[in-house]
Amino acid sequence: MKLSDLSLHIRTIVRTALDEDIGSGDLTAQLIPEDSQVKATVITRKAMVLCGTFWFDECFLTLDPNCKVIWLCKEGEIADPGQEICEIEGKARAMLTAERCALNFLQTLSATATLTKSYVEAVVGTQAKIMDTRKTLPGLRIAQKYAVKCGGGHNQRIGLFDGILIKENHIIAAGSIATALDQAISTAPPDTSIQIEVESLDELRSALDADAKLILLDNFSLSDMRTAVEINAKRAELEASGNVNLQTVHDIAKTGVDRISIGGLTKDVNAIDLSMRFER
Repeated sequence: MKLSDLSLHIRTIVRTALDEDIGSGDLTAQLIPEDSQVKATVITRKAMVLCGTFWFDECFLTLDPNCKVIWLCKEGEIADPGQEICEIEGKARAMLTAERCALNFLQTLSATATLTKSYVEAVVGTQAKIMDTRKTLPGLRIAQKYAVKCGGGHNQRIGLFDGILIKENHIIAAGSIATALDQAISTAPPDTSIQIEVESLDELRSALDADAKLILLDNFSLSDMRTAVEINAKRAELEASGNVNLQTVHDIAKTGVDRISIGGLTKDVNAIDLSMRFER
């Protein structure tokens, strides 16, 4: 997704987050003189890939259009523990009110980008791409998919509207792999990605016979993945899914699969520890 396409989404989701937090008003910020101006810095207490600066900026600028945020680390760069990543100057009340939402976006998206980078580095030397899934935090799908790309990963469909993934229940309802694929091909808009999930080597053969071009190997053993790559003979793109973690991902990649999808990139997020401090 292009950054220009993100602008409206960022404004909308930031406004929703601020409204949720502020409600009828920030009672604590009212303790501060209305005309008070302050400077602050944000540091990270953990090594991370910085991601989410646009959401962070929008939180402060929504409440104080004259606020200045100076980034000392660029989006997508690695920051070290204890590193100062930005400086902020503006109205004290607005900065205090925006602080939590801004940090929530930054620490969550940086966490996704950082974890993604770890997986990308783990498969260096293989042909496998690290892919995301739809297992995202509600309301943060576009933001988290952006973070995956920021960490060097790749996006799959955004939602149910822009791609087809035929899973076990779809196959059962349709009657067979061939019938499900035929229906998908005949009804999908042009250039729509059509992927089918298989759970065995026999199902893989059926999908290939039905001219599948993108096949998801669901919870295959390493041995079966290697056999699947041989059977496939580059006729379709093969994607591995299930039981993927930082300890297993390199061995999975070495089987020769083209893609590895990991729901944990976006659903098992351990937020980066960030701290904002006013200058005295």
